[in-house]
Amino acid sequence: MSEAEVITRIEGGVGRITLNRPKAIHALNRAMCDAMIEALLAWRGDDAVQSVLIDHAGERGFCAGGDIRMIAESGAGDASEAKAFFKTEYQLNHLLFDYPKPITAVVDGIVMGGGVGISEPADVRIATERTTYAMPETGIGLFPDVGGGWFLSRLPGQTGVWLALTGARLKAADTVALGIHTHFVPSEGVEVLKAELLAASADPKAVADRAAGDAGLAPLDAHREAIDRLFAFDTVEEIFAALEADGSDWALKQLQTLKTKSPQSLKVSLRQIRTGATLSSFAENMAMEYALGGRVVQTHDFQEGVRAVIVDKDNAPKWSPAELSDVSDATLDALFAPLPADEAWSPL
Repeated sequence: MSEAEVITRIEGGVGRITLNRPKAIHALNRAMCDAMIEALLAWRGDDAVQSVLIDHAGERGFCAGGDIRMIAESGAGDASEAKAFFKTEYQLNHLLFDYPKPITAVVDGIVMGGGVGISEPADVRIATERTTYAMPETGIGLFPDVGGGWFLSRLPGQTGVWLALTGARLKAADTVALGIHTHFVPSEGVEVLKAELLAASADPKAVADRAAGDAGLAPLDAHREAIDRLFAFDTVEEIFAALEADGSDWALKQLQTLKTKSPQSLKVSLRQIRTGATLSSFAENMAMEYALGGRVVQTHDFQEGVRAVIVDKDNAPKWSPAELSDVSDATLDALFAPLPADEAWSPL
């Protein structure tokens, strides 16, 4: 039997979850989410477990996202398998968010999509110089789910909107400056840090505070004013116009990037972030994203985005509609409509 894709055990007073699918950069499938839920539920009432540590095997990254091929294949049919995955994944995200014991996530390497979903709810989020963070979903016709509507909308200024729409990749100096990650620890110090976390299970933040170093100057600081000014609008058309009118090299580069993304995904993601900012609970946000996700995976743009980026790798998606002006409010309203009570998402 092959080794488990998620290894869960108690070490000292720490419930430890290690992602163990390194060849796929630990891309999440439903079985992995189920395994994490099972462990977290068992530890929640176990006095022997004082905190939780989430880490990963190998050196390629923490978690590159979800099992996109499966989601696309399911979305091409009745989407039942995709919806089942989203339901379980989002229940895991919510369980982590509401967990009564401190959680530490060590995101040494790539952390995108589903990886953000299982690390962002943690109390202590440790980045290294190898960390690369992104929510690149608009490039495959999707939207930044797994709680993006909640977390991105609560980042400083309009940085969450910028990240959601452009899919920009950030290194640790920027993620720590924005509060996406709470601490920076050099990768060479990670094993020592983990040993200290296992030895001092009751207060992982104190351990991280002692181990943390300086991530360096945040390159994004130079553009924060422009981001807050140019991404402050409630329509994608206004953001495009503002970027064009600004005319700086940076603004035009953002515009060029946005023009490669799915117009439908851009509009969906902006509405998702703006709506997420108004919600009073993480559970409400996850219910919104679940209704949205089950529909978006069945759209042309998601199928085409996965074909272009993941299957054929020609990176030349043919979006439909191809223009922002052809993505109607009625289309968005239908995608965002709440599900009937017997189909709606709910927490565990």
